[in-house]
Amino acid sequence: MAENKTNQAEVEATEAKTVEAPVVSEAQANPEKFLKEFDWHNYEEGIEQVEDTKLAEFEKLVSENFVDTLDDEVVIGEVIHITDRDAIIDINAKSEGVISLNEFRYNPDLKVGDKVEVLIDVREDATGQLVLSHRKARVIKAWDRVNKAHETGEIVNGFVKCRTKGGMIVDVFGIEAFLPGSQIDVKPIRDYDQYVNKTMEFKVVKINHEFKNIVVSHKALIEADIEEQKKEIIGQLEKGQVLEGVVKNITSYGVFIDLGGVDGLIHITDLSWSRINHPNEIVELDQKLNVVILDFDENKSRIQLGLKQLSKHPWEALGEDLKVGDKVKGKVVVIADYGAFVEVADGVEGLVHVSEMSWSTHLRSAQDFVSVGDEIEAQVLTLDREDRKMSLGIKQLTPDPWTDITSKYPVGSRHTGIVRNFTNFGVFVELEEGIDGLIYISDLSWTKKIKHPSEFCNVGDKLDVVVLELDVEGRKLSLGHKQTEENPWDKYETEFAVGTSHTAAITEIVDKGATIEFNEDIVAFVPSRHIEKEDGSKLKKGEEAEFKIIEFNKEFKRVVASHTAVFREEEAKIVKQAVKKAEAQAAEAKPTLGDANDALQALKDKMDGKK
Repeated sequence: MAENKTNQAEVEATEAKTVEAPVVSEAQANPEKFLKEFDWHNYEEGIEQVEDTKLAEFEKLVSENFVDTLDDEVVIGEVIHITDRDAIIDINAKSEGVISLNEFRYNPDLKVGDKVEVLIDVREDATGQLVLSHRKARVIKAWDRVNKAHETGEIVNGFVKCRTKGGMIVDVFGIEAFLPGSQIDVKPIRDYDQYVNKTMEFKVVKINHEFKNIVVSHKALIEADIEEQKKEIIGQLEKGQVLEGVVKNITSYGVFIDLGGVDGLIHITDLSWSRINHPNEIVELDQKLNVVILDFDENKSRIQLGLKQLSKHPWEALGEDLKVGDKVKGKVVVIADYGAFVEVADGVEGLVHVSEMSWSTHLRSAQDFVSVGDEIEAQVLTLDREDRKMSLGIKQLTPDPWTDITSKYPVGSRHTGIVRNFTNFGVFVELEEGIDGLIYISDLSWTKKIKHPSEFCNVGDKLDVVVLELDVEGRKLSLGHKQTEENPWDKYETEFAVGTSHTAAITEIVDKGATIEFNEDIVAFVPSRHIEKEDGSKLKKGEEAEFKIIEFNKEFKRVVASHTAVFREEEAKIVKQAVKKAEAQAAEAKPTLGDANDALQALKDKMDGKK
């Protein structure tokens, strides 16, 4: 063991002498040169120092041949291999990336050697493989291009994919953008499907970065050219100028005409000399026609056009032989409450006032006589060629029913009429067209007390009437309805004469007495004193008893009765005296109503204890 250690020590000593011998000898031989050339960096760091030029050259080679594999960075890669599912991409990193071929479906011709944009999603996955995305890279680059196009106003190409609510979906650089319907063209679009699957030029007009929305416009590209054309056209506009235009839009109130970049409006009244209900009766969309400029504002932004002004006015073509009193035929084109407008020739109208439609003095609405579209005959009443006005009459074609009124409706004749309307004082009844008569409220019923005619009948009811008065010059008829029946009070005058007895029940207790009903017409009044019974008590409501008539007035339909007079002798005598006195007065040659009333009042006062 000691021998082995000795041998080992000798070997080490020999090696040490072998290594150190030349160094010591060189340092000793030329110590200045040794110190000058001594590599202190190698001595301290343990590695040799690289020259700066070589280091710069190395960094240049690295920058040219390798990429900095930072996450979310788009770089250019080369396809080095394609499998059934994936494409192997070299981006000059320490490893290649793999991208599914699904991301290259838009490019079926992809081949080895093609340069593609890729996004470094993850520097290395669990297996040390780069994770790349071509789809995301395209989206990022597309947004860069879209933003640049929006800032610079650059025109971009887009593919119209499909329709959507309010417009179209357009593919721009692989991003879906919205094309509003109003931004497709300067004129309204009626068929959106004609643009589907077409590539068109667009301008990016709006970007919403928060919601990643893009709005493009095709209309904006042609507006500039149109604006130049518009300025040129507007500068040449003059009133009365005739231009060719195209029907751009039709509304209920008029037609918009495209004059080559400038829009003008033909109001519905300037389309035709004849009345029309809607402009589409005259024109249709995209129709070319000549129009005349009627007016425009200072900026010439609102241009009023006319179509009918290009043809002769119909009144100028109206025959000179037409005169007042002539009969004309025409069609009802407009109806108002006050009358109807009748077109007797193209663009020539006359007014038939409602008062000229019927001989009736009871005015109604024009709709009661004619309807729009009716072909009617009328007589010319007035004709003004200068003001282009004409009034017509229909009733003049039939005889005036008042010409033989005295023979048809003499005083005392009976007829049946129809209730047309009410007033507070009576009812208007039509006997025939043009013949109306008035029944005063007092001539409706012999017995009923009527406050308003509507209590007695309804509009449209048929009523039997008697002609009471006839005013031919004033064209007035006075009628009566109650006169068609006998006056029941003539019969009641005998049946309910003073002194007659009747049985009835108290209907109501009223102020100063009570009321009783003998029939539908006779309601008698019983003074308070005369509702006393023989035992001194008073009759109550609903209680039946015997009553004697102590007053009867046919003119005023007044009847007064008494229960007390039935059992009190004094009152009975008074009643008998009143009866005799009434009979005596009736026997006189010329009895007066005033005398009879005075006698009855004296009798009533006496029975009430006033005398």
